[in-house]
Amino acid sequence: MNLPLNIVIGNAISLIAGIFIILSMWVNDEKKAYFYQFLNAFILIISSVFFLSWTGVTTMAIAAARNLMVYKDRLTFEWTVFFIIISIVLGLLVNTMGFVGLLPIIAIIQITLCNYYLKSIKTIKTSFIVNSGIYIVYFFAILDFSSAVIESVTALIGLISLTRLILAGKNSD
Repeated sequence: MNLPLNIVIGNAISLIAGIFIILSMWVNDEKKAYFYQFLNAFILIISSVFFLSWTGVTTMAIAAARNLMVYKDRLTFEWTVFFIIISIVLGLLVNTMGFVGLLPIIAIIQITLCNYYLKSIKTIKTSFIVNSGIYIVYFFAILDFSSAVIESVTALIGLISLTRLILAGKNSD
């Protein structure tokens, strides 16, 4: 196993995934946002393998499945509970990184609850921004610099997009 090569490959794959996370923040349509979130999580499964982050692989697989269910309007309360329980159990079982390995678990629980309870694009964008903050710390900790930078840009784009939505709402009142 060549760790420096893995880090380079993982960062390249994460860069591709980052395009979709940025698109999810930019769009103002809930369905499109969740579809882009699905693509991001799916691609991050692959990059997490290169970073040897088994918690990342597990939580991104769960996130991809959950985002697909949200996209197809099939995330029920029962599925929400299932995703939270499976995230905690599997995440803890594969965690080899201590506290750092808990961050994806915390992030997936936070966004899963938001996926179920939040319905307006403003609150959804806010939950994406909070989730980005958690992942920024995690990505820096596992040396996934491209994801950390993209997640930072994503959070900034999300803030700009959210601000525009709020201002547009005030102007239309």
